[in-house]
Amino acid sequence: MTAEFAPLSGIRVVEMSHMIMGPSCGMFLGFLGAEVIKVEPPQGDKTRALSGMGRPFFPLFNRGKRSVRIDTGTEAGRVALDRLLASADVFVDNFRDQSLARMGADPDDLRRRFPRLVLASHKGFLSGPYENRTALDEVVQMMTGLAYMTGPSGRPLRVGSSANDIMGGLFGALAVVAALMERERTGQGRSIRIGLFENCLLLVAQHMVQFELEGVNPPPMPERDFSWPVYDIFTTADGEQVFVGAVTEGQWTALCRHLGLTGLLDDPGLQKRMDQINARDRTIPIVAAAIATRQAADLGRDFEAMGIPFSPIARPSDMLSDPHVMREGGLVRSTLPSGESFRAPSLPFEVDGRMVSGGGDVQAVGADTEAVLGALGLSPGQIAAAQGLAA
Repeated sequence: MTAEFAPLSGIRVVEMSHMIMGPSCGMFLGFLGAEVIKVEPPQGDKTRALSGMGRPFFPLFNRGKRSVRIDTGTEAGRVALDRLLASADVFVDNFRDQSLARMGADPDDLRRRFPRLVLASHKGFLSGPYENRTALDEVVQMMTGLAYMTGPSGRPLRVGSSANDIMGGLFGALAVVAALMERERTGQGRSIRIGLFENCLLLVAQHMVQFELEGVNPPPMPERDFSWPVYDIFTTADGEQVFVGAVTEGQWTALCRHLGLTGLLDDPGLQKRMDQINARDRTIPIVAAAIATRQAADLGRDFEAMGIPFSPIARPSDMLSDPHVMREGGLVRSTLPSGESFRAPSLPFEVDGRMVSGGGDVQAVGADTEAVLGALGLSPGQIAAAQGLAA
């Protein structure tokens, strides 16, 4: 049997972060085998108390982490944090530098006292004119043009997930792994700053470069100029919405033949790719009418066999019963302190033919405080004082 893929085994990560960007960085490092210790205030990370669309934030992005409760507002708490950081390889945060300084984790001070420590600070912006602005995923999507490109004209629309925060955490993890590799040669850590805004900028880079090369602002995606003859959403006979694409000559020919649209294949005005694209106004209604006579399941089966891009329009909840997602390793089950459990995706890659299992349970606030701080030599009284529990 293939050995477990845990390249960061033996690496200790101390994480002081909340919401998504910082916690996702810690989660990715944990999936790769690192021991991730989440430092929480006495009342716990406020993200734990979110409801509605915010309810999944804490359990999803804090799977498999150890929870240590420290009151950084006390001298005993700062001493405990200092001892913990001295044992760490990586420090992950997503607070303002001023807030970190009040907690006893001033980045410049840490760099001086712990030269081997890799600091990964997740911020709204990198250094520059905006570095002190408050940022949210929504804010940077509006600022960079991603929202403009996602919604129709006059209706900028954020992407339907916390894509920037999660991807920002991924870049944080990537930078941490690179810094750890470098430390093997130099013995020195690095101070890394990851920007939510700059992450979003990368997501719109293709549109920026189009303007650089052509001098034209591309229209929002719902109104874009098409580069393929068929690339649309249609409705089937059983009322299902499906996406169908034909982006090669072979796919165009196969689609038309399968739908009985030989007239389009014989049309002298549709013999070249650009002719097919320029004629979309008249051909797409014909394709739509043919698809409207077929059942979604039949189309899916046939198109998969023919190599034609095809998909039903799914909801995220549909993925919990999707046969591809449910294959071994695709979903990992985690248990909450309440005893409830949930399934969530693994990392999106295979190693030696197997998905990385990762995951893990979600710990109660401070569940690992005694074990972690005790192993660092703190007495029961010091551990209680560090949590703000001393009389």
